[in-house]
Amino acid sequence: MTLSEIRKLLNDKEILLTRSLGQTFMHDQNQLRKIVALARLAPGDSVIEVGPGLGPLTELLLEAAGHVTAIETDRRLVKLLEERLGQRDNFTLQHADAMKLVRKTEFDWAGHKLVANLPYSIASPLLIDLAASPGRPSAMVVTLQLEVVQRMLAEPSTKEYGVLTLLIGLHYTAGESFVIPRGSFYPEPNVDSGCIELLRRKIPLLPPELCPVFKKIVKRVFAERRKKMMKLLKRDWPGAAVVEAFNALGLDEAIRAERVTLDQFAELTQRLSRAEIDE
Repeated sequence: MTLSEIRKLLNDKEILLTRSLGQTFMHDQNQLRKIVALARLAPGDSVIEVGPGLGPLTELLLEAAGHVTAIETDRRLVKLLEERLGQRDNFTLQHADAMKLVRKTEFDWAGHKLVANLPYSIASPLLIDLAASPGRPSAMVVTLQLEVVQRMLAEPSTKEYGVLTLLIGLHYTAGESFVIPRGSFYPEPNVDSGCIELLRRKIPLLPPELCPVFKKIVKRVFAERRKKMMKLLKRDWPGAAVVEAFNALGLDEAIRAERVTLDQFAELTQRLSRAEIDE
């Protein structure tokens, strides 16, 4: 869909966009094709798209994938999508809140790829919850605010490195990414966007039962990231166990969270979990 087609459709249907839902639609065909190419779709692939809006990306996904399930929360757009794409045999449309679907865990995403221009308002919490779910997608190719993409790609000892980097990185490795200028959207947002490829880890860094402990550790030490990490962890674990874990990992007692790698956080989780059991 071109910019003029989007404007005409919204005008003809008398649809006023809802700012709280983060409704902004991509019209740049080159960027849309780049997203689909990055998803590396095969005819047998099943795709989930969250927030299809008017369907410009949906149309391309339907041509490349075996089946597309689109999840849209705005009833007005659901009706419009049914009119435009409802006749397609490989298309399923759900009128639902994607956040609620993830948290109910009734929908199994494991056999799907998530390919979506995610609404800014839900992007980070949705990805965190989805990554932590047992039925996480095999791959996620998502468009987000550029600063969010930069946080996912961040290396230790940078200001962008933090909770999001680690909670996504525990379950996914980052593949390719590219910048999408703000002028590619209507209405034009105030910031640029980025598209990133996230690939589910074949070998988990931690067993499922330790993932909540990992999250607890990461959130604790980044809540006050300028403070010494050892001191923060002693609030929740025995001091002797924290010191022993730091010594085993070769971590300085004065180190701060932003300098600790993902692998070190995973090892720290295992050691402190054992301390909880022993206690």
